[in-house]
Amino acid sequence: MQRKAYVSGVAALLAALLAGCTGSSDDGGTADDSNPGDSGTATAAAEPGRYATLIEPCGAVGQETLDLLLPGIGQVTDEDQREKAYEGTPTITYDTDRKAGCRWKSESSEATNRLFVDFARVVSYDTSVSDDSEAEQLFATRQEAADLPEPTVSESDGDAGTSSADPSDSPTSSASPSVSASPSPSSSASSASPTDGATPAELQPRLLDDLGDEAFLDDALSSSGSTAQQRTVTVAFRTSNVIVTIEYEEQPTTVGVVPDSAEMQDRAQKLAAQLADALAE
Repeated sequence: MQRKAYVSGVAALLAALLAGCTGSSDDGGTADDSNPGDSGTATAAAEPGRYATLIEPCGAVGQETLDLLLPGIGQVTDEDQREKAYEGTPTITYDTDRKAGCRWKSESSEATNRLFVDFARVVSYDTSVSDDSEAEQLFATRQEAADLPEPTVSESDGDAGTSSADPSDSPTSSASPSVSASPSPSSSASSASPTDGATPAELQPRLLDDLGDEAFLDDALSSSGSTAQQRTVTVAFRTSNVIVTIEYEEQPTTVGVVPDSAEMQDRAQKLAAQLADALAE
């Protein structure tokens, strides 16, 4: 009988020790699979951007457009070289769904022409910030860096002090330069030009309407020593979480010849409109 009492006592002691170690929901203990830091509520992730991929930039600019922007490209006598000139050179990138670009160049007796098109898809790594918001912030930084002049007020709006500054006096674009072609008499576009009848003041670097969610244009004229003046027109726009940049440059072969601002701006804006339409498809 004493042996049975001893065994019963040991069993009771073990049961008490186990109960004290494990605890239970009844006595306020914490279960092994519980998460003390979990408040029981989940924060909704910000909406992803509209675009998950990018269009192929070298194929986004058609031959007719290249003929207009790069006079001389169709005059290359060697068929293989002409074909390569139309194809363009893709920029080196490690993820074409995040960043992609293409460059074209042509030379003629009148000018050297270069065109650069760049697509960047913005992705936010902060779950509380949407891709669109991240792209909007990046675009605002780009626009600020362009240092666009304050918009002028015309006399018809009650300000007799309308500026007539030449866009050549604008600060150089923050985007990397390229070289582009001398305007040819190819302003025979069927649609009305965005710069038809524009005054010098209206050709200044500025914000653009009706292009993506937001857009701006920069126009810079530069020269180095005795070389011909080079004009760079940059058009940048944002559509949802994609930022598109166009750099169109022209450097005449003759010193003293100034590239036409209105014509170059018109061509760059029309290309931008085509790329915006391609993204919308």
